[in-house]
Amino acid sequence: MDQLNPASPAISHGGDRLFAGGGESGARLAAIDWSQTSLGPVETWPQSLRTSVRICLTSRHAIILWWGPDFIVFHNDAYAPTLGIKLPWAAGRPGREVWSEIWPTIGPMLEGVLRRGEPTWSDDQLLFLERSGFPEETYHTYSYSPIQDDTGVVMGIFTAVTETTERVLSARRTRLARDLTSSLTDARSTEEACLRAARILSADPDDVPFAALYLLDHQRHLARLAASAGLASGHPLAPAQIDLAAPGSDGRNALGASPWPLAQIARTGQRELITHVRERMRGAPLKAPRDLAPEQALALPVTEPGQAAPSAILIAGVSPRRLLDMEYEGFFETLAGHLATALAGVHAYEEERRRNDALAAIDRAKTAFFSNVSHEFRTPLTLLLGPLEDSLKDTEQPLTPTQRQRLEVMNRNGLRLLKLVNSLLDFARIEAGRTRASYEPTDLSAYTAELASAFRSLIERAGMRLTVDCPPLDGAITATVYVDRDMWEKVVFNLLSNAFKYTFEGSVTVSLRACGDGTAVELAVRDTGVGIPADELPQLFERFHRVEGARARTHEGSGIGLALAQELAHLHGGNIYVESVEGAGTTLFVRLPVGAAHLPADRVQASGALVSTALGAAPYLEEAARWLPEASDTGDASDAAPALPAASDATDDRALSAALAPQASSPQHRRPARIVLADDNADMRDYLKRLLSTHYIVETAANGAQALKLIRRQRPDLALVDVMMPEMDGFSLLRAVRADPQTAHLPVMLLSARAGEEATVEGLEAGADDYLIKPFSAREALSRVAARLEIARA
Repeated sequence: MDQLNPASPAISHGGDRLFAGGGESGARLAAIDWSQTSLGPVETWPQSLRTSVRICLTSRHAIILWWGPDFIVFHNDAYAPTLGIKLPWAAGRPGREVWSEIWPTIGPMLEGVLRRGEPTWSDDQLLFLERSGFPEETYHTYSYSPIQDDTGVVMGIFTAVTETTERVLSARRTRLARDLTSSLTDARSTEEACLRAARILSADPDDVPFAALYLLDHQRHLARLAASAGLASGHPLAPAQIDLAAPGSDGRNALGASPWPLAQIARTGQRELITHVRERMRGAPLKAPRDLAPEQALALPVTEPGQAAPSAILIAGVSPRRLLDMEYEGFFETLAGHLATALAGVHAYEEERRRNDALAAIDRAKTAFFSNVSHEFRTPLTLLLGPLEDSLKDTEQPLTPTQRQRLEVMNRNGLRLLKLVNSLLDFARIEAGRTRASYEPTDLSAYTAELASAFRSLIERAGMRLTVDCPPLDGAITATVYVDRDMWEKVVFNLLSNAFKYTFEGSVTVSLRACGDGTAVELAVRDTGVGIPADELPQLFERFHRVEGARARTHEGSGIGLALAQELAHLHGGNIYVESVEGAGTTLFVRLPVGAAHLPADRVQASGALVSTALGAAPYLEEAARWLPEASDTGDASDAAPALPAASDATDDRALSAALAPQASSPQHRRPARIVLADDNADMRDYLKRLLSTHYIVETAANGAQALKLIRRQRPDLALVDVMMPEMDGFSLLRAVRADPQTAHLPVMLLSARAGEEATVEGLEAGADDYLIKPFSAREALSRVAARLEIARA
């Protein structure tokens, strides 16, 4: 089947009108001497063939015609890209020759249509076409439609073709990228992320015949294989480790020490196209072998967002059945981008985990410290409180009233310190998991009523009512309520102390009831106090949390009472929650499940518990009693000089006062200086008042608001105020004093337990004249008060 010179006039073959307007394809067909073919001269062709050829050549859709038993090929210009390098040779050739590489697939289909006249349809058919010099992976949607000659016999096949290669590949690659992203989203380590990535990439050998992911060390001197896809362990293309500084490690030589130019990529951060991959494979097959091994690979830097240099390098084989065009390169860039984002997330998570581990280590060290120091505190406290109690109870050598007063203050505050130490020890035990409770069946109604009744005298002394509503529980429930009695005591006392602290009038109610279904009991401590703002409720049980600005009987306290109550409730398998309306009161609920199934079996009615940290009601009651206002706190102190105590009651305080404050010993015609003392701790007020009253008139106040009234009623010579107080703290009082022209120049000394230069500077910058840090000696307090008064007089 020889072809004529394309320059020969087509008119000599009778195709002047048949092939006219057919573009380059029409010109090629017109140049063929059809008389030398099995089809014969164009003039002898049946009308059905001539009509089909005209439709084919003038259509803008890709069309190929197959005619006769040899399936002679006719095509138009739109079909030319499908033929590729087969042009112009393919025109007029038998189909078996034109598409020999895919004839086993399409030949039976064409022959079936020719024999039976039944059309066919193929959707996204995979065909490996050698149109670019290699078997290329392509996809086509086409139909085979029979064409009858003038006698009604099927002689040809009309084929409209749509190449869908780009759509199919794009969908497949998009799906792979999406799967990669979703797989890496919750990876929690670099190794896990790399292994997951390799598993996803191995699922698409058509786009990624093989892959190797190398992680670089921080100095980028070493590359370590983290994962691979399509490569067996020990494969020449996937060495476990590559020294980037070693000779031959640049990967330029296919037979060098390294198969890849990782050093170059680590240095420049630019991707590299690697050729001669088959030589680098050294005969080792891929896990999923294909007819052809990849000849090219792309090495891409994996650079995390915000980083200048890569942290990893992805080696990806290029499919031998596809050209490495822009879309294919973009696909590999997308994979590298997803890996970079995933590694950045993993590294951020690992860094956060390292920080959390460090914080946890610090927390464990803090817990151990609190546990150890709490134990150490208990020993000297015991040795302090024991002799104090002995002295207070000694009837053979009774104390003088002044000595008794001093020792009572020491004993009271020693118990307060022991209570705080025990709370810290409880927290330390809970956090360290060393709490050894002993849960035993308890008549919780009777026990709770007994504990709550200890507060009756205190609450009634404050002018309020205590209602204890704890009727007997059902007998079956009573027998199945298991509690650690020491722990339950702390829960009840902490809730009652909290209620008393924030309630000034009305009542406090303690009730205990079985829940409706009988599976739990619930304690409720209800007060008619100041209530809690809604935005503070979520933080109420956080350790050391305080409600700023809340009106309270005192601003003192560690802020761990409710947090400890919550932890103790959790140890019983229960929970604690709150209901509150600001200005109308608060109710704290503790719910405990009945039975012992929720408790550690080895701690039910167990012995050998840790040393008890329960102190009974006394420390709670004595501390709360000091929150009540005293006669000296009402602002009715006289301006007259204080009466001297009897000679038998002379104390070292008075001698010290006289020795250190000679300037206070005024001439007879000068009245004693007047001092307003404000502190919410009753013992501190009493101590300072006793210390200063020898030479000064001292009026006391339990909070800043009371002190401000005293100051405005009659301007004193000095205000000595604590920083942390309820209703109005020391800084607020200082601002109010400085804002009033009548008191703007009043000397103000601040008292605070906040030590350090920053605290002192803060106080002085706020306008204070002096800043006295607790604990202080009597000598220091007297000296600085006297000096401040002398400066003011001068």
